[in-house]
Amino acid sequence: MKLNGYLKSLVIGTIALALPLTAQANPIVIKFSHVVAQHTPKGQAAEYFKKLAEERTKGRVKIEVYPNSQLFKDKEEMEALQMGSVQMLAPSLAKFGPLGLKEFEVFDLPFIFDNYAELHKVTQGPVGAKLLHKLESKGLMGLAYWDNGFKVMSANKPLKEPGDFRGLKMRIQSSKVLDSEMRSVGAMPQVMAFSEVYQALQTGVVDGTENPPSNLYTQKMHEVQKYVTLSNHGYLGYAVLVNKKFWMGLPADIRTILDGCMKDATKFANDIAQKDNEEALAAVKKSGRSQLITLTPQQKEAWKKAMDKAHKENMSRIGADVVKEVYKETGYKP
Repeated sequence: MKLNGYLKSLVIGTIALALPLTAQANPIVIKFSHVVAQHTPKGQAAEYFKKLAEERTKGRVKIEVYPNSQLFKDKEEMEALQMGSVQMLAPSLAKFGPLGLKEFEVFDLPFIFDNYAELHKVTQGPVGAKLLHKLESKGLMGLAYWDNGFKVMSANKPLKEPGDFRGLKMRIQSSKVLDSEMRSVGAMPQVMAFSEVYQALQTGVVDGTENPPSNLYTQKMHEVQKYVTLSNHGYLGYAVLVNKKFWMGLPADIRTILDGCMKDATKFANDIAQKDNEEALAAVKKSGRSQLITLTPQQKEAWKKAMDKAHKENMSRIGADVVKEVYKETGYKP
């Protein structure tokens, strides 16, 4: 009897030891693809989410992060998510217009946010939540908004007045609002994948671009652009998305843990975004490759007045109700 009891204890102990090993040997794999460098705000936040998720699920979940368009380029990643080729993305908000969710292009409107406080009234409030809910009709779920920051303009000539843009080929993301923005100041917008921008600037295929400083610096665009105007004219942010079918198929306890990890990763992402952009601007200045231009209040007002045309042209496209809701939150006056 004693021997049987010993064997029983041994078997139970062996099974108990094997359980975590089994979980680690066959974890739930979540492929998280994005198009920017690992040390940008989005890249760092993705790595932080990976760390939290793997620690808190004790190996039941494995997050594979693929930065710098390693898996998919800008135009490919959304379809890949819908098809289940990847499980998680953090695309810029400009990507949702081509998907049929034009309401998200409200975030592309120039000068609609003056600062992070105004922005977060939208992204962390009921308007932002309502927009994320619309993704479900496309087989996607929105988990959070991550900041990157406010954009600067770059070119090989000083951009101070709206007329300085005339005739320049300016790279934009695929967004009708950004197209209108550039045309409102006489530029010729060129839609191009983010991964191709550096070479296009280097070879003169495009003359300039708009980016938050962290993207400009980490992609070394400042090395092939003589001037950077600190316009802060537009916002670039991301929505963290998952494939809805995959997400709803996860064990409920895993989903709860991952929701908590995403909440903490979002705070991390938004906390570092402003700091990273400030450091990137300092690094650009230190490099001596690009001259930084600060607009006077009068020059900035001239930009805003010219670019207000993008608001008027896209009001019905985005949805007047959505635009007015954001105006109410931010205090924007056309």
